[in-house]
Amino acid sequence: MKRNMFIAILKALVFLVLINLLGSLAYFRLDLTEDKRYTLSEAAMATVSEFDTPVIVDVLLDGNLPAEFTRLKQETRQILEEFTSENNNIKFNFVDPLEGSQSESTIAELQSIGLTPANVTVEENGKVSQELLFPWAMVNHNNNTVRVSLLKNRLGASTEQRINNSVQNLEYAFADAFTKLGLTEKKRIAVIKGNGELPDIQMADYLSTLRDYYNIGAITLDSVSSNPQKVLDQLKGFDLALIAKPTQAFSDEEKYVMDQFIVNGGKSVWLIDQVAMELDSLFNEKGSALAFPRDLNLGDFFFKYGLRINTDLVNDFYATQIVLATGEGNSSQYNPLPWVYHPMIISRNDHPVNNKLEALRLQFASSIDTLANANKKTVLYYSSPLSKLEGTPKTISFSILDSPLDRETYNDGNKAVAVLIEGDFGSAFTNRVKPLDLQGTAEKGGPNKMLVVSDGDVIRNQLRNGRPLELGYDKWTNTFYGNKEFLINSVNYMLDDSGLINIRNKQVAIPLLDPEKIRTQKFRWQLMTIGLPLVLVAIFGFGFRYYQKRKYGR
Repeated sequence: MKRNMFIAILKALVFLVLINLLGSLAYFRLDLTEDKRYTLSEAAMATVSEFDTPVIVDVLLDGNLPAEFTRLKQETRQILEEFTSENNNIKFNFVDPLEGSQSESTIAELQSIGLTPANVTVEENGKVSQELLFPWAMVNHNNNTVRVSLLKNRLGASTEQRINNSVQNLEYAFADAFTKLGLTEKKRIAVIKGNGELPDIQMADYLSTLRDYYNIGAITLDSVSSNPQKVLDQLKGFDLALIAKPTQAFSDEEKYVMDQFIVNGGKSVWLIDQVAMELDSLFNEKGSALAFPRDLNLGDFFFKYGLRINTDLVNDFYATQIVLATGEGNSSQYNPLPWVYHPMIISRNDHPVNNKLEALRLQFASSIDTLANANKKTVLYYSSPLSKLEGTPKTISFSILDSPLDRETYNDGNKAVAVLIEGDFGSAFTNRVKPLDLQGTAEKGGPNKMLVVSDGDVIRNQLRNGRPLELGYDKWTNTFYGNKEFLINSVNYMLDDSGLINIRNKQVAIPLLDPEKIRTQKFRWQLMTIGLPLVLVAIFGFGFRYYQKRKYGR
């Protein structure tokens, strides 16, 4: 009897050892989630496939965390484990940046390297407190480091929406960081100059971010008048042209050079102010200025690609704020006021470029009409349903702030302000007399992409003491908008051959506990999850004891 039992136990041990040996030789993971949140896309897996030396990921999300950030930590760990399973050179660890340190100096040090803290309200047992967290990761390879923001905020988002947005973005955020660290050959972006475009310092934050992905150079169209062939040949060495808020008209010769760059496969981003108007021009004795159409000589150019930028202004009921001073001297007060000509543009989350983005801030934007042709037009952003159009010339005055808005007059809404054009682009000069005689010209081109936004200031960062601030940050209201991420995503989409940007469309639904039910039903669920099992164990124990006495008591 004892020998048979010993043999059975020995067989069981041998079986377990064999199972473990086979498991170590044939390792696999199963993703049983309905939304496949832990299954990496092929594009994401490709970002880590080439690393043959350690990549260290330090996640600054550890310690005593609120419930929502504990969930974010768990999801971050899961996605990093997936990357590690693809390449065991990916190593990660979780650290609490404020543990065992003087928090004030540590916080200042972290902020100095661009890690913005999250101020979180924590409610526990009826008590409310404020916690400062750093939901960031630092991805390190050799001597290079890339910061990864783990938290995705949206204006007015609930806790569940914020965590869902953050989790949905994790795969793309880390894949994007691995891409930056693994780049060996960068595509090239030309910043077009010569027609009164924004100076570099007003685009400094955006351009410095682009340098993580691409090489950037400047092309001046002034030289077209003296050596157009040289300018075109230089342009052909770039993959994308960025035209940011030109204020001077393009000559036909300059347009033809840009046209041939596009027909030959060059992507382009056009950030256009069709109406001349600046907020600074209102700061005068009258508090008003004239907004008038700006002739850039680009109407026929855009018409060929299937759109028209109108010479009107979008007046939006859902507006961002400007800050105005009232009073004099020491009694001055600074009041944030909604400014209807600076619309707050909300994403519809219907494209990889705009998915899960914070609202944009536009300034004196115009409407865009899309026209029927063979090209595909995707409106990435619309004005709100409660918006209307105002024709120009028109006097704009601060006096409109003195009267309440009439909601009933805002019935022209959903006007296009950012349009992506895709298709086989033909020349805008087909069947027309060419202004220049150039070599290597073409009438028809292959698949291409163009982005047109009816606001040149969408790319402009503010300055503080002559230094550029982060694009999308408004120093007057201390508010962040999604301008920077939108423009980065747009360029990545247009130049991304691997399809990495499409990861942004991944949808993940995470069930979260209801804080109100937790508060009101806390004792009930504690009783069911802790008390009930103890009662059942006690009943089983007494019952088993009673059974033993009945059976063996004789």
